[in-house]
Amino acid sequence: MTSSRPRLAIVVKGWPRLSETFIAQELVALEESGTPFEIWSLRHPTDTRTHPLHDRLQAPVHYLPEYLRDDPVRALRGAVCAARLPGFAAAWRAFRADYARDRSPNRARRFGQACVLARELPPETEGLYAHFLHTPSSVARYTAILRGLPWSFSAHAKDIWTTPDWELREKLTANSYGAVFGATCTSIGADHLRAYADRPDRVDLVYHGLDLSRFPDPPDRAPRAPGAPLRLLSVGRLVEKKGFDHLISALALLPDSLDWHWTHIGGGTLKDDLAARAEKGGLSGRISWQGAQDQPAVITAMREADLFVLPSRVARDGDRDGLPNVLMEAASQKLPVLSTPVSAIPEFIETGVHGILTDDTPESIAREITAFANDPSRGPALAEAAYVRLNAAFKMQPGIDRLARRLNAMMAKP
Repeated sequence: MTSSRPRLAIVVKGWPRLSETFIAQELVALEESGTPFEIWSLRHPTDTRTHPLHDRLQAPVHYLPEYLRDDPVRALRGAVCAARLPGFAAAWRAFRADYARDRSPNRARRFGQACVLARELPPETEGLYAHFLHTPSSVARYTAILRGLPWSFSAHAKDIWTTPDWELREKLTANSYGAVFGATCTSIGADHLRAYADRPDRVDLVYHGLDLSRFPDPPDRAPRAPGAPLRLLSVGRLVEKKGFDHLISALALLPDSLDWHWTHIGGGTLKDDLAARAEKGGLSGRISWQGAQDQPAVITAMREADLFVLPSRVARDGDRDGLPNVLMEAASQKLPVLSTPVSAIPEFIETGVHGILTDDTPESIAREITAFANDPSRGPALAEAAYVRLNAAFKMQPGIDRLARRLNAMMAKP
């Protein structure tokens, strides 16, 4: 890293997290491009494994008290220090206005964490950048007001669609101490956020893309032999928006003549419920629950599978996927994709060209899996087209270059 460049504080919800390879990829690339920063995490890690990407990061990582009661001395020192800062009155007004609309312990905790962060940030810090528009951005915003610093954010999926309208406006408007800019990884997400911003250029579309140098060349895939077992793979957290409950129902509808096996990789709160659903349907013997895995294990599974299935849908609370990186990772290994036209997925996959998009009903999913199994020549053609599209429009470096320019311009402002 080049120490003469501006110093950046990056606020994340947790570090490291297996389910957020897109964040790890971005931070490693920013660091290697010469943007120096430190990471401030609101939570300690809970995953027992890490990705090789995490090991590449050289930036210091600091952990704020997840709950203020866990470290009352540190929290008190932060509050005393914050009260003496020139920005305290403005930060307190911003917090009080937010708390009037969200009277939750979480909201109060955000302000307390911001006080700790404002006290502990190195004096040479010249800006903050938060991953996710909800909790991390609130901490970054309050801290920025306290310290008189500019701040920015990256928004992804749940944070875009479940953050209240009033809070989006606050964080996207200059006169309410909003972000200098926000980056988001999908066109649909950018359009949504611009509707709340005081200026359209406050929101920038920056696709994550993939750093293809981290992935092996795709395997030579011959068409699946007629009658051969169909190896299905899914990677994603076991939460409502991923639609795995509908996939299990779809698997129960597959014809008896089809020999299939489904492997799932990922953790999540619905594991017991989904395993019970599979057991009740008599499917357990055809399902492998692999739990959370590091990226080399994920790529190995992709190279061995015949079809990647991600039946994303809009959850009852409005949460939904953006453009899941696992779809691009599957494409990097020429693994055909079956998904749904939710959110930004059609920005990467045109159905019938780069993959198969269907609605999220079990009947539709089962019908498409069966049709795919019955036409072994279809998969290689779809996978080849997705691989070409990935290389043409979804590589990582252009987005990293754009993001680095905006971050450095933010910190260069007087």
